[in-house]
Amino acid sequence: MKKSFLGNSGIEVSEIALGCMSLPTEAKQAGIIVDEAIAQGINYFDTADLYNKGINEEVVGKALKHHRKEIVLATKVGNQWSAQSDEVKWNPTKAYIKEQIHASLKRLQTDYIDLYQLHGGMITDDAEETIEAFEDLKKEGMIRAYGISSIRPNVIKRFLDKGNIASIMMQYSLLDRRPEELLDSIGQAGKSVVTRGTLAKGLLTSEGLQRAGKTDDFLSYSKDELKNTLKKLLAVHDNLHALALHSILQHDTIRSVVAGASSADQINATIKAYETSVSPEQITQAKTITRQDIYQEHRDKVTGP
Repeated sequence: MKKSFLGNSGIEVSEIALGCMSLPTEAKQAGIIVDEAIAQGINYFDTADLYNKGINEEVVGKALKHHRKEIVLATKVGNQWSAQSDEVKWNPTKAYIKEQIHASLKRLQTDYIDLYQLHGGMITDDAEETIEAFEDLKKEGMIRAYGISSIRPNVIKRFLDKGNIASIMMQYSLLDRRPEELLDSIGQAGKSVVTRGTLAKGLLTSEGLQRAGKTDDFLSYSKDELKNTLKKLLAVHDNLHALALHSILQHDTIRSVVAGASSADQINATIKAYETSVSPEQITQAKTITRQDIYQEHRDKVTGP
């Protein structure tokens, strides 16, 4: 498993990461999946305090407790959830971030977080205050680096300009190529991108056509367009899963694909796809078949087309 550094953080992550949101809540089952990920060379594990109201962090903490020095642990903050209801409020304030890290550390059974990420962001936020909170936590030794999880060009630009982020998590796949307009500028700024949604809800796996038959549409693709596009991609490479992963990882700014798994078999399928050869020509072909849309919202004059 190839590893590379997140921005200028000095943190080295595997090209495939385990997105922990789909882990079972039962400790033994979750432990089997995590152990398999580590055995396959994955060292990067991503969760969030929002997932299942903190229970996911507890599951991850228990599963990784005995591997802490071997792995990179990432979590997220900013969504203030109510223990009594399903209500979630956006709260990127310094006070909230510095309060919540203690809760995350306790659930994760660790005394530091490798990568602490703002779980969203709006242009109306006080970004300077948020950045100050993260910088304080770095100085206090509670986090090694910080980043954001956002697809909004104006929010991304603000954090690139004002903060010392290591990474940006973005939804990016062959069926959602909107981040491509931003990748070069992010890389030139010395920052890295980690991706989510790279398998497009399973559409870019061996079950892709079957899932497309049960899907009305996907982003700007109609049902028929989606099925036709997947058929064309299969003509380029008979392993959609492999084509999906390598088409994203080929850009120098991308450091890791964060892929979810609810079973050890799913981890093994992703690793097998990762180890399957995909040529640069096949990636080029795949990108002539799919659309390169751009973000239509959350732009300003500087980041606009």
